[in-house]
Amino acid sequence: MRRRELLGALLSVPILAGCSTLPVIPRRPEPTQTDAMGWISHLGAGRFELRLPRAEIGQHIGTALRRIAADELSVSIGAISLALPDSRSMAPVRATVGSDSIKGFALPLAQACAALREALAGRTPREWPASVLRSLNGAPRQRSDPLGFGREIVTGAPLFAADVQLPGLLYGRVLRAPVSPELASRPAGFNAAAARALPGFVALVEHPGLKRANSQGLGMVARTPAALDRIEAALALHWQVEDGNAADIEHLLRLPEQGRLRHRLREDEMAEAAAWDVDLVFETALAAHNGIEPRCAVAHYRAADRSLRLWTGTQDLFYVRDTLIRQLGLDESKVLVQACRAGGAFGARALVLVEPEAALLSRAVSAPVKVQWTRAQELQQGFHRPPSRHQLRARLHNGRVLDWWHRLVSSHILFTPAAMPRWMQSLADFTGDGGVSRCALPPYALPRQRIEFDARRLPVLTGPWRGLGAGPNCWVIESAIDECAHVAGIDPLVFRLAQLENARLRRVLARVAQSAGWPQQPVSDENTLRGRGLACGIYKGSAYAAVIAEVAVERASGAVRVTAMHCAHDCGRLVQPEGVRAQIEGNLIWCLGMVLIEALPIDNKAGIAASGFAEAPIPRIHDLPALHIELIDTGETSGGAGETAMVAGAGAIANALRAATGRRFTRLPVRAADLRSATGTLAR
Repeated sequence: MRRRELLGALLSVPILAGCSTLPVIPRRPEPTQTDAMGWISHLGAGRFELRLPRAEIGQHIGTALRRIAADELSVSIGAISLALPDSRSMAPVRATVGSDSIKGFALPLAQACAALREALAGRTPREWPASVLRSLNGAPRQRSDPLGFGREIVTGAPLFAADVQLPGLLYGRVLRAPVSPELASRPAGFNAAAARALPGFVALVEHPGLKRANSQGLGMVARTPAALDRIEAALALHWQVEDGNAADIEHLLRLPEQGRLRHRLREDEMAEAAAWDVDLVFETALAAHNGIEPRCAVAHYRAADRSLRLWTGTQDLFYVRDTLIRQLGLDESKVLVQACRAGGAFGARALVLVEPEAALLSRAVSAPVKVQWTRAQELQQGFHRPPSRHQLRARLHNGRVLDWWHRLVSSHILFTPAAMPRWMQSLADFTGDGGVSRCALPPYALPRQRIEFDARRLPVLTGPWRGLGAGPNCWVIESAIDECAHVAGIDPLVFRLAQLENARLRRVLARVAQSAGWPQQPVSDENTLRGRGLACGIYKGSAYAAVIAEVAVERASGAVRVTAMHCAHDCGRLVQPEGVRAQIEGNLIWCLGMVLIEALPIDNKAGIAASGFAEAPIPRIHDLPALHIELIDTGETSGGAGETAMVAGAGAIANALRAATGRRFTRLPVRAADLRSATGTLAR
């Protein structure tokens, strides 16, 4: 039985003692040609409109799907206009997650366009297997075209939810106690009179629907965004918070010295008493999505007919709609959700957080309301990549890995506490959170393996993050493989190739090595240590990446720069090469931040102890290395590009640090003080 089927069986049990109401479950329908017929419309005079069935979150999927439609309809791409959908304009589609937009949606769109082309020509409908579709065979036509909504972005046209302006629009915010959502909290006292006396005040909203997890919020509505800040200060809120500290995260992520972890991906017999050649413990920090645009929703509730219209940048349009229907008790025919472009998502917009706040405030004041989170709210009320702890042990025999034992403990990703109550998460845990274990199976032919994991509920909200668990898991795998190569005294590329059977992964490794001039290493001098590192991996069985990174570490200060990154990337047939290249670049910089910069500070009672980029930094322009990317088009079925390079970027940087300093760093992010310690040891 598959994981999803088992979870569905568990949740269908009619009597669940002590359970709260079952939350809304996101729909995950597979797209069909029939569905796709609702995506493409003939406007007449040789022009068409494509309603985008995927969220546009910066990956330029609109351009890729327009190219497919144009090729199949035998028109120029300029003849196809692009429209963002609403919840009535098409049949429900699954969320834009998992880098599956081309993989899952190209075929039904091409089939629909082929059928439309034939119908317009008066020809009889027929079946359209992938092998006869012109848009999915042969090289895609090259066109000069702005990426998606390029013109609108450059000219400042309204594309984002924050751009929406309506007559009589008001502005809202929901205040919450600055503590972990695992602790019950609610407003205990506030100066309502002082708030009402301020210019721009409209209303305070106390409503049970503003409760999220164990945090009861207090809503406020004003005539201007600036008035919200003044009202919040005037309220002088005091909070009632459940006694006791949130559980200690370090303790919760502790790996047991004895016994096995709950879930096992592989369990081979191996010698228990023999010594391990490599035995390392790795740790990653909590990390934020930190999209440039804080989430936003505009809601307009009309009491006369109990209808709701809402604008939002979301990865799951229909999940938003279904959640609003449930939480506000509305009829489906009365709810219209309009998709907007999102300024960065990376999994953060897969859940429904800001939308119910806007809808409830709009209903309370009988006017349209815009709710845009502040950066502090994004960090303190959003959900994040969970921290993790790993132990990786390996035994070598004749220059190859014989035994491989990977234990990892993290927190939930797919079974996120940001959407699942504790009882439901406990049931789901019987199957194991596949997001936590994403890419934990190494791509190498290792004879004997044990791979086990566990997910533990933490006092901070965790959930989907770019690549789910692939980034941390592959960093650990590639660091350990690299360490095995050092122990064996074998070149890291040669060591990997000797244990790789997958032809496509071998190809990207060979290509990146050739383009970067491996095994040549940069030369260190009296002021700077330099090194190169290599890593590779497979994402979801359909996309392949290999990366070589080069670093320079100042001996005196420990300051480090990634000076260059080379990547060879194979995600099958390329529909939009420039879009794939942009996704790879984003992934590589994301990996740089993961290894050297990004970590959310945690206060064990207050939860997230950050309110802006000063406490939760991301890579900046001056941190960016030279990027050299080679795209390999094998002509095979398109895989995903939005997350693939996450399997190799972090490992390559970590291995470059090992090559430069001679020290294996096992805790991310690696700080200047860590590097100072290593360089100081070498200097002495």
